[in-house]
Amino acid sequence: MKIAVLKEAADGERRVAATPETVRKFIALGAQVAVERGAGDAAACPDAAYAAAGARVAERSAVVADAQIVLGVQGPEPAALQGAAPGAWIVAALDPFGHRDRVDAYAAAGVEALAMELMPRITRAQAMDILSSQSNLSGYKAVLDAAAEYDRALPMMMTAAGTISAARVFVMGVGVAGLQAIATARRLGAQVSATDVRAATREQIQSLGAKPIFVDAVEGIAGEGSGGYAGEMSDAYKAAQAELVSAHIAKQDIVITTALIPGRPAPRLISDVQIATMRAGSVIVDLAVEQGGNVEGAVAGQVVDRHGVRLVGHRNVPSRLAADASALFARNLYNFLSTFWDKDAGRPVLDAEIGDAIRLTQGGRVVHPRLLS
Repeated sequence: MKIAVLKEAADGERRVAATPETVRKFIALGAQVAVERGAGDAAACPDAAYAAAGARVAERSAVVADAQIVLGVQGPEPAALQGAAPGAWIVAALDPFGHRDRVDAYAAAGVEALAMELMPRITRAQAMDILSSQSNLSGYKAVLDAAAEYDRALPMMMTAAGTISAARVFVMGVGVAGLQAIATARRLGAQVSATDVRAATREQIQSLGAKPIFVDAVEGIAGEGSGGYAGEMSDAYKAAQAELVSAHIAKQDIVITTALIPGRPAPRLISDVQIATMRAGSVIVDLAVEQGGNVEGAVAGQVVDRHGVRLVGHRNVPSRLAADASALFARNLYNFLSTFWDKDAGRPVLDAEIGDAIRLTQGGRVVHPRLLS
């Protein structure tokens, strides 16, 4: 079994899909590992470290040749897979809804594409969940990015010259990224509040020492989506939430938005009118900007000024912490493959629960139900 690790080709992508640590573990399973030259340079994983771990470091053509599993962070272009073994697995974050044409090309090439971001959120798959590991870092980095743009201190400071009040931070969307943002802002001394459409997150917010901001008087909330994700809200809830948020957001110094609905554009949480109510110098970080954005006026890849408020729209936030993001991502991939490793077959063999959830292509066809409907 040959595993190939590719150097990422996407613009601005600094992560790598395997580290020297996971290379050693794959070799211990009985696999051969080949790593494209320079694949880990931006993530503090030099070629020498891969070689010391037992990998063969070479140019892409030699790395891909006869590979039965190809690991990536983002999905490689089909042309990069020439020479791979027939039916080779592509294991990466493949963005099937945003790159459907690429999925079709994988099918035409006869490879089996496994989209790791579709991993079901069940107990036994937690260690394989790339979305959770990367979102955790995104929530942390969002607070640091906000602090870098905010021209004031976050904690309360008492000095002989007077007292500086603690910054008020509001987190919208309390998934993995939101919870980490709350925890990080609290550690930095900010006064933190948070909201979510899922009522079950109230206790999580309180457990981190933040104030929950919820609409309590409206029935028909449809926010408890499947798999731990938020779903759509009722119209009555949307109206009540907009009124509550508008009153709250005007008093905030920093707002961090994290709301995503898988397979659909990000919900709009903050309007231009609401931005205009914030004081000059305030900051909004939109972690959903690449999926359409939670914030009106946010621009992917830019920090823009709107009514004196800085809207931060960095792309690929986990990649801004490339070393740690790579370490976690690589462990997710190793945990996935090792869990299903069949010693007799010398390769991983997926079961239906996981395989059907993440498999996009097989036998020259697109097979995932959400891509066939």
